[in-house]
Amino acid sequence: MDGLDTLRGRYLGAIADAADEAALEAVRLAALGKKGEVSLKMRELGRMSPEERQSAGPALNALKDEIASAISAAKAGLQDAALAERLRAEWLDVTLPPRPAQTGTIHPISQVTEEVAAIFGDLGFGVAEGPQIETDWYNFDALNIRPEHPARTEMDTFYMHRAEGDNRPPHVLRTHTSPVQIRAMQAQGAPIRVIAPGRVYRSDFDQTHTPMFNQVEGLAIDRDISMANLKWVLEEFFAAFFEVDGVETRFRASHFPFTEPSAEVDIRCSWAGGQLRVGEGDDWLEVLGSGMVHPHVLRSGGIDPEQWQGFAFGMGIDRIAMLKYGIPDLRAFFDSDLRWLRHYGFSALQTPTLYAGLGA
Repeated sequence: MDGLDTLRGRYLGAIADAADEAALEAVRLAALGKKGEVSLKMRELGRMSPEERQSAGPALNALKDEIASAISAAKAGLQDAALAERLRAEWLDVTLPPRPAQTGTIHPISQVTEEVAAIFGDLGFGVAEGPQIETDWYNFDALNIRPEHPARTEMDTFYMHRAEGDNRPPHVLRTHTSPVQIRAMQAQGAPIRVIAPGRVYRSDFDQTHTPMFNQVEGLAIDRDISMANLKWVLEEFFAAFFEVDGVETRFRASHFPFTEPSAEVDIRCSWAGGQLRVGEGDDWLEVLGSGMVHPHVLRSGGIDPEQWQGFAFGMGIDRIAMLKYGIPDLRAFFDSDLRWLRHYGFSALQTPTLYAGLGA
């Protein structure tokens, strides 16, 4: 077959002159594609006599293999050159000093929430969650908060907007995590032991109050639970949370619609030198509200108050974080100040555990 040497020289030269992989692909298509010159000559073999095919076939196959091998070699060379250029451009002097490490921190609220969950988890409490936008019934009615109660006014509670003529029950930004207790009772029944941490919302803003803050509530229901059980649980919690040997508590009679009897709980402390020391001294610090769950609340959760009873309590996560870690202003929790976060934040490796130390 004539002209094979000419084809060989032309395509090998084009391969040698190709500046990039796109040019190599164009040469491959021109020579070996379906309509390439070498491919067309391969089709001519069918019109040849056996003697002609015997000499032309091997020559064409050799040319095809030679061109394909040359293209592969050229492509590999281009890739090697590109890699060498990239390595040259991305060269780094490893003897230079490193950049300062930019590390994030765990927010104190997140850390304290994990600490609280770890302590109550050790006491047998699960963690329950619920929606932050609640119906009026879950947030107030189910908790024995009467329609005339001042907490239900727009001065204290954020109500969701309703279109004119909308007769559906109103929705609110939950004012406490107590609705989670109702949902947990409805879902699990009795007996039950859960805590409900989460964001809550009230219309208030000063050094110790913000429109949004974090709260944790606890609920324990069984057949013979009493205030004595509540006192023991809280004292165990405070001792573990503040990492002291023991914390004396003082219960003061109070009133909450959802508990009866109700009590404010104080812990013994000292303010000597302007520094809070929990578990010692002659001062008292109010930290939470508590009581025995009201029968109306049990019925709202689908539990028979004639057969079951239990206690509940609630405290501000932000507030106990301030007490434990000496944070003076609640509003700083929400300022997104990186300097503040670096000062009061926690390493991601500081996972709270009772055996290794909560804030260690």
